[in-house]
This record gives sequence, C-alpha cells and structure tokens, in this order.
Amino acid sequence: MKKMWVALCAWVLLGSVFVHAEEINQLSDAEKAEGWQLLFDGKTADGWHSFNYKEVLSQWQVIDGVLTLTKGGGGDLVTDKAYGDFDLKWDWKISYRGNSGVMMHVQEGKGRKYPWLTGPEYQLLDNAHLPEGPIEQAGALFALYAPTRDVTKPTGEWNESRLLVQNGHVKHWMNGELIVEYDLLSEDFTKRVAASKFATMPEFAKFSTGGIVLQDHGDPVAFRNVKIHVLDKSKP
Repeated sequence: MKKMWVALCAWVLLGSVFVHAEEINQLSDAEKAEGWQLLFDGKTADGWHSFNYKEVLSQWQVIDGVLTLTKGGGGDLVTDKAYGDFDLKWDWKISYRGNSGVMMHVQEGKGRKYPWLTGPEYQLLDNAHLPEGPIEQAGALFALYAPTRDVTKPTGEWNESRLLVQNGHVKHWMNGELIVEYDLLSEDFTKRVAASKFATMPEFAKFSTGGIVLQDHGDPVAFRNVKIHVLDKSKP
C-alpha cells in the first residue's frame, strides 16, 4: 500500500501541470543581457551530479522539461561548479507530505557524508500536510530562521523561489514575497547555530563558496526554470 501511495504521489506531482518543454527553461533577452545562466536546460541533467558521485543516479529524471526526483535514493543533486555570491531562481512543486530543499556552499569528499553538514538549506515542504514548526516550514532557512508567513501554493502546484546571497547577506523570496533575511557573518546567526543541531557540525556554514544542492529527502519533487546570476563580491 505504501508503494502504491508513493507512486500515486509521484504521478500527481508529474502530471498535474502540462507545459511544453520549449515554453520553460528559457532566458529572456533581458536576463541574457544581465548575465543570467540556466542551471538546467530542460533536456538533460548536464552540469549536475549526485552528491559524492561522478554521475546522476537514475532516480533523478528529466520528464517533459522538468528535473524530477521520481523516488528516494537518487542522492542529493549538486552542481558541478562551485558558486559564491549569486542570485538563484527556480520553480518547484512537491508531492503530498513531501520534503526537500535547496542548499548553498556545499562541500563534498573528505569524509563529508551529507550536504547539510556544510550547506545551509532553503527549505521546501508540503506545508499543508506536514505541520512542522515555523523554522521547518517552506522558505525557512531550515532549523534557523522562520519565514514571515506561509505563501506556498496548494500541494502539487508550482511555486517560484529566489535565493540571493551577497557578502554574507542572504534573502529568501517565495512567490514574489521576501519572507526570510539574515547575515551569515552576524552574531545573531552564530548564536542561532550554536543553539541548534548544527552546533555539532564544525563545518556548517563555514564556506563562502561551494555547490548548490537539490535535496533528495526521499519524496518526489520537481524543479524547472533553474537559473543563476553570479554576483561580484566587491559590489554592495
């Protein structure tokens, strides 16, 4: 029964919205002029690999222009390139009672078993059916900063997210609203980490550059329109 339910969730996730691939995963002329780049071309998973692997595991598939974790076991997906300061945008939709996330400045190898040992996480969650605490809701900096309010779309619908990281200052947007803001170098951030489960992880949030990760939390999740604008650290 559990397998049937997971399969049904995946079917709903993959089939609830039909959009031709050529209509998504594109950059406008203005975005190209500003320096935006696609991190997902809508056709392949080129530029990504499963965490601590050289390739992308088969649970991650490109289906109708959507980068999809069809079931758990694909490993967290990480960019081949490292990024420091950036403006990142993406669309996502989650399955019933689904959990996922997008992490930044993630490090691999050297005994690092999980990306969250190093990388702070923009939380993705089915808020409607997983009543977690505020710091675990969609849009939160997971376990550290809660969103100002819940702006998620109904389960199975696409949400638009944005993560801006520059000179240690970070902002989270969802569906056009700024919902979280913090400074990785601040005393407040340090105190929150010290009072959290990350206190036992000496490398957590200690890097100013690293991979961007799409989390495999075991639940079907889909991504599209993943694009990045690399920023100049010297500018405010």
